[in-house]
Amino acid sequence: METLKVVVTHGAGLDIHKKVIVASVFTPTLSETRSFGTLTDQLLALADWLIACSVTHVAMEATGVYWKPVVNVLESYDFSAVLVVNPQQIRGMPGRKTDVQDAQWIASLLRVGVLKGRYIPPRPQRELVRYRTSLVQSRAQEANRLQKVLEGANIKLSSVISDVLGVSGQRILAALAAGESNPQVLARLADSRIRASEETLMAAPHGLVQAHQRLLLKVQLGHLTFLDQQIATLSDEITTRLANLDDALTRLATIPGVGRRTAKILLAEVGADMQRFPSAPQLVSWAGFSPGQHESAGHAQSARTRKGSKALRTALVEAGQAAGKTRTYLGAVFHHLAGRRGKKRAAMATGRHILIAAYAILKGPDIVYQDLGSNYFDQRDQQAVIRRETRRLAALGYKVTLEPLAPAV
Repeated sequence: METLKVVVTHGAGLDIHKKVIVASVFTPTLSETRSFGTLTDQLLALADWLIACSVTHVAMEATGVYWKPVVNVLESYDFSAVLVVNPQQIRGMPGRKTDVQDAQWIASLLRVGVLKGRYIPPRPQRELVRYRTSLVQSRAQEANRLQKVLEGANIKLSSVISDVLGVSGQRILAALAAGESNPQVLARLADSRIRASEETLMAAPHGLVQAHQRLLLKVQLGHLTFLDQQIATLSDEITTRLANLDDALTRLATIPGVGRRTAKILLAEVGADMQRFPSAPQLVSWAGFSPGQHESAGHAQSARTRKGSKALRTALVEAGQAAGKTRTYLGAVFHHLAGRRGKKRAAMATGRHILIAAYAILKGPDIVYQDLGSNYFDQRDQQAVIRRETRRLAALGYKVTLEPLAPAV
């Protein structure tokens, strides 16, 4: 049996849990395993011990969120590499399993150089953008709860105002919460640009609002106002931190379905430096958008995509759904797949195309999105389209004769 070559001579493998960390160190003169707690002082003691052992490389499994405090501490020390590894790479052999054996197994894999650390996006932008996304989702949930209260009170405001939480809607809702019930007074609070007639505006907010519903409306409006303020604060901070990447944001926003907010999520999750990803397929694989592979007995079976950043996946799927409503190449991709695979998978696949386009844009300094056209698939498979449509007309009882048009002068 061929012996694997030693690549790392001074390394350590960490088996991380919520309350305990087992560290296994190997050097030419030392092989030792110790346990540490997870409080900051104990993590500092772990780092000091690793430095005292002349460790240069540290590897650990990406276990939930428990690896984050460890990386935060170790990154402030002078290690050559701190690797957070996908759990699939370090699964041990079945049989006896202990924390010590897990740490030693990680250390042995690190020693022969078979571990690859996953890319970890920069913390400030990533955490700010993810929390803003959570607040936006919370706002949408609160808006849905408010709408349920309105329906329960026989208030049909959403039937005449497109945005119930717009300026006019909030004025009417605030008046309802304050106890106003006169339809004429409520109708006058609406903006003059609303197309609904005065009679309709008077009828829509007329309902059976009880005291507890007024209280709910008051609390919900206050919560929505608070969420709007917090989202605005985070948005301003994100804009400030990404000010030096304004050119990249502008070029990313040329992709159909991608606005400035989605572009900021892309930059926060992926970063602007594409040198860490040698190719677009590797970025797609890291993000968890590559189709899964599962083959047995020569037959390919259905397999799910691997796990990736939830924030990035959500943003790309939403962008894919938005792109599906456009008359562009990405819109054609969406509709090309939606009929066969369903809209959810089509949005996922379109999001993968958006990520590939983002990689190309970020790879070069002056690259912008160039659309292939909504008829790309028809042009590519022209003969197949002709055969399909000819068969359809023949099935309806028509004899079809095709004659190409003369080229325009």
